[in-house]
Amino acid sequence: MKTHTTIDSPIGMLTLVNTDGVLSAAYMGEQARMPNRDSFGSSTSAGFEAATEQLNEYFAGDRQEFSLPMAPEGSPFQQRVWQLLTEIPYGQTRTYGQLADELGNRHIVRAVGSANGRNPISIIVPCHRVIGADGSLTGYGGGLERKRFLLDLENPARTHEPALF
Repeated sequence: MKTHTTIDSPIGMLTLVNTDGVLSAAYMGEQARMPNRDSFGSSTSAGFEAATEQLNEYFAGDRQEFSLPMAPEGSPFQQRVWQLLTEIPYGQTRTYGQLADELGNRHIVRAVGSANGRNPISIIVPCHRVIGADGSLTGYGGGLERKRFLLDLENPARTHEPALF
């Protein structure tokens, strides 16, 4: 059974989804590849207390790692990529190529990028920590402004590309 709740955050409203009492999704408003909201189940705040508390601590700068039971839905390959994402330390980044190398095959860079883009548990499974080979910010389901915000939150001293406007 699925249930969902919405919480406010510095990057806008977040929708959290539980499947059988376990966190299965965390979506940002207007996120790419977000399923139809009708599939999120009934709305309730019950069962989301730990996720809400940990996200609030993260945004306040008081939490660097999440300790929540999670059940993201995806293929075995996607699950492996998402597991690697959780191993990227707070305040650090990796490239798609580095993740492909960790999986043992540099030629699967595009598949790694695709799996990263389909991560259903944004922020908690930190897909925002993956950048382009040249250090640039690349596609992010929540938008590059949110990605930049999250990276700057985790590492305020991070240098980034100059703004275009």
